[in-house]
Amino acid sequence: MNFPDFPEGWSQGEDHEEALAQAADLLGTMVANYMAEGWDLPDPSPARGRPLARLVQLVAAKPELFRAMRKAGIDKAELARRIGIAPAAVERLFGIHRKTRLDQIEAALAALGRRLVVTVEMG
Repeated sequence: MNFPDFPEGWSQGEDHEEALAQAADLLGTMVANYMAEGWDLPDPSPARGRPLARLVQLVAAKPELFRAMRKAGIDKAELARRIGIAPAAVERLFGIHRKTRLDQIEAALAALGRRLVVTVEMG
């Protein structure tokens, strides 16, 4: 399985289900690396019939927060100031493998003029 938005990414598995699970793990790692390096994250391209690797919902909110911060032209220190938390706490907001409370993500997005919306779809 390849990633059109991350050309360096490639995953495989014994079967389709394992390949998707491996792809989701790799996607999380690539997103974390881009954010750690301070690189712009690509916007997700349409599936166009391809299988999708999905991030866990809370993890998926973190790159969206990162994008919003970058689009606002501010750094992590300014985001910390806007939401009234320590700069080290802002670092945790972006850590893919760090537990973060949803209300913290919501507050950070609100400080950037964004709102977190969660939807439920039929499987």
